[in-house]
Amino acid sequence: MSQDLSRIRAFVQVFDAGGFSAAARQHGRSKALLSKYVTDLEDYLGVRLMNRTTRKLSLTEAGEAYYREASGLLQQLDDLDANITDQTAEPRGLLRVSAPRNFGESTLAPAIFAYLTKFPKVTLDLRLEDRYVDLVDEGIDVALRISTLADSSLIARKIADMHVVVGAAPELIARVGHPQHPEDLRHLPCIIDVNLQGQSNWRFSEEGKTLSVPVNGPLRVNSPLAARTAAVLGLGFVVLPSYLAEPSVQKGDLVPVLDAFLPTGQTLQAVYPHRRHLAGKVRALIDHLVEWFATHPIH
Repeated sequence: MSQDLSRIRAFVQVFDAGGFSAAARQHGRSKALLSKYVTDLEDYLGVRLMNRTTRKLSLTEAGEAYYREASGLLQQLDDLDANITDQTAEPRGLLRVSAPRNFGESTLAPAIFAYLTKFPKVTLDLRLEDRYVDLVDEGIDVALRISTLADSSLIARKIADMHVVVGAAPELIARVGHPQHPEDLRHLPCIIDVNLQGQSNWRFSEEGKTLSVPVNGPLRVNSPLAARTAAVLGLGFVVLPSYLAEPSVQKGDLVPVLDAFLPTGQTLQAVYPHRRHLAGKVRALIDHLVEWFATHPIH
């Protein structure tokens, strides 16, 4: 059984590292041994798992399916070991974290890097991308999301409160007027960030009830940073997370509107797959982020 696990772990390590040489360096094992283990596993299964060339390593269709299951099982075994052997052990090993790109670059990075300083035996794979990430399929340990939890197969813990800003360039407001009610936006140019929950249906709050307003305008874009740039140039009204809007508001490039109607309750959440045993490195990261943002509020 242990030999079988060694073969499976070698296969996962090689793909995670992007090749046999890189995996050998990362895990202190010989390239020849890793290659033998992967070949033995393929022979045992009777199917090719990897396409190997001098420049690139990729998974076959069978390899992709096997990787998804095998990496999940290995993670569960590692989590079980970490919980059973020593609850107070120092976090260690590879930790895969997903977060929105702009939030990751501007606000999350200092907190994450402080975690690495605190726990030097952890190796971090930080993936910053503005798309929905399937944690289970992509082997992500924890994702930082700005939203409300919608997927019942995941568990979430609140990290910090968040809020959004609706605004536009002063020149645009001078030209089209200052909206007094969210419904006014139906007839005004708006910039739509397709990453935003609801996309072109902007959500507001009125007398404790959610108000959804359909908007339209000259630009749809999948980047809040690009949406901010377009708004500063006067192309339309925009919804932005506060950490991106605030610098432009401070400089006078954006004027906030409809503050009394902005929804509350949006939070930064740490989301992770439903596992019976939560890895110590994940628990330590979540605890660290809660402490960090308690003393470094998100503006």
